Amino acid sequence: MASAIEGFVDYPTWNLDDLYKDVNDPKINEDFTNIENQINDFVKKYTNAELKGTTLLNAIKAYQQISEALGKISTFAVLQYYGDLNNPDFAALFQKVREKISLLAAQLVFFSLAVSKLPETSVNASIKETPELAQFEHYLKVARQYQPHQLSEELERYAVEKSVTGAEAWIRLYDETLASMQLSFEGENLPLEAVVTKMGDKDADVRKKAAHSLNNGLQTQLSLFATVTNVLAKDKEIEDRWRQFPTPESSRHLDNQIEPEVVATLANCVRQNYANLSHRYYKLKAKMLGMNRLEYWDRNAPLPVDDDAHISWPEARHIVLNAYNSFSPTVANIAQEFFDKDWIDVPTRPGKTSGAFSHPAVPSVHPYILLNYQGRRRDVMTLAHELGHGVHQMLAREQGYLLADTPLTLAETASVFGEMLTFQHLLSECKNIDQRKALLAGKIDDMINTVVRQIAFYHFEQHVHQARSQGELTTDDLANIWKRTQEEALGSSVHIDPVTHSFWAYISHFIHTPFYVYAYAFGDCLVNSLYAFYQKHPEGFETKYLNLLKAGGSKGYADLLQPFGFNLKEPTFWEGGLKMISNMIDELESLC
Repeated sequence: MASAIEGFVDYPTWNLDDLYKDVNDPKINEDFTNIENQINDFVKKYTNAELKGTTLLNAIKAYQQISEALGKISTFAVLQYYGDLNNPDFAALFQKVREKISLLAAQLVFFSLAVSKLPETSVNASIKETPELAQFEHYLKVARQYQPHQLSEELERYAVEKSVTGAEAWIRLYDETLASMQLSFEGENLPLEAVVTKMGDKDADVRKKAAHSLNNGLQTQLSLFATVTNVLAKDKEIEDRWRQFPTPESSRHLDNQIEPEVVATLANCVRQNYANLSHRYYKLKAKMLGMNRLEYWDRNAPLPVDDDAHISWPEARHIVLNAYNSFSPTVANIAQEFFDKDWIDVPTRPGKTSGAFSHPAVPSVHPYILLNYQGRRRDVMTLAHELGHGVHQMLAREQGYLLADTPLTLAETASVFGEMLTFQHLLSECKNIDQRKALLAGKIDDMINTVVRQIAFYHFEQHVHQARSQGELTTDDLANIWKRTQEEALGSSVHIDPVTHSFWAYISHFIHTPFYVYAYAFGDCLVNSLYAFYQKHPEGFETKYLNLLKAGGSKGYADLLQPFGFNLKEPTFWEGGLKMISNMIDELESLC
């Protein structure tokens, strides 16, 4: 399905017919009615039931079926909405579906609480009695880990129903405000995403104008964004206190099924390597760009030797599929489906959410990818990244709705690995030293953005939530935390101009998923180690890798990574992942 938007005639948009035809599709209401009947039956059958053996198995299967049916409707509403946040019909459906699902989901709270309270001995006995239950063993294990942080059934139901007018409402306000912004740039009004992209332009003047344009636009809504940040941080502090989470990050670690000490080891290793990575690289890059030091908006500038030519959509598709195929025809064939069946929404347009994502949808359908493609090499890498997610989600579908979803820490594995494959493929095709320099610099830019910058974001969030516990933060407070954490991460060779002090406001992860950001650094370092393992032990690696992806969320990270011999609790593991970035900087220095 080609986009009819001027300038994007050849850019495809997604076809959501595999979910529903349109916002008025009668099947949506029919499915809601069927789900309501299933929930009524479920409540009658399993309230106060003794959950063991066959009864437990049948209950989980019924719960999974209901959850998937709700997930299908939710996916359609979400994708329509984020494709055009300014469309009132899409917004109305989005809110209607959220409200309806919150009411229905509240009726199922009793089951989640009951499962979390099952003693391990009882679960083990049930699995022995009913071997088919073994497929849900990890689901049951994870459920029990939430038990210390759960409230009464009445309060849990209240929290689910109230969510649509609480935190979720503030997130919606933020998203719609950001999407409706049109930033003035050289006489044009452009979406935020288009202006952010211009901060990677080859022309220093364009980069500077783009940074000023972004700041000017953000300033018009900065007090609103500060209010949203304050409200959501306070909302989280209240919920964490009621649920007895010791730190603001604790609930994210639990969701990610990762020990806090592992995350702390990762974050500390990255911070200890700031000088050897970002500080050293930006000093080198300033020299290569003929500057005494970089402005913040110069960080992603291409080198003078980099032509950074526009890459057409067909060419981007060819590059990524070739890279995937060189590693695994199986992976490439799955990726091919996304292009052939219009599962990707490609162009930037007014009202469309910024950034990129791959939505897993539900196992009975397939994932959908959203991009804001503008023909830069970085956009090609984003395509490789999101296709990695898509392939991962397709392979994990066999686990079923409750176990297909992968914790964020491992969810970035296939995406970052896809980027690495694409980079190595492009590197192998370099025809001269200048091309190699340009490609290396672009990859180092991306890796520092993925590792150093994301840990700086994580550090920013920690400071914001800690400071908010003492009282409301002003826009100046937020700007100062942003400036301090950015200066620490980027070093003295990058000037954090006051124009950039507002840039915290468009980082949507802070709003949508607090403390999500460390997952990127986790994934990058993990993939660096995986790729090094692949280079040393190519025999049988593809099978191990595909098994890792197929497992989805059916096992913990330690079990999934055991075939590779990784121990993520050791600092040496993370140091090894960071070494690949350091080695690339070494090579670039030698070429200069």
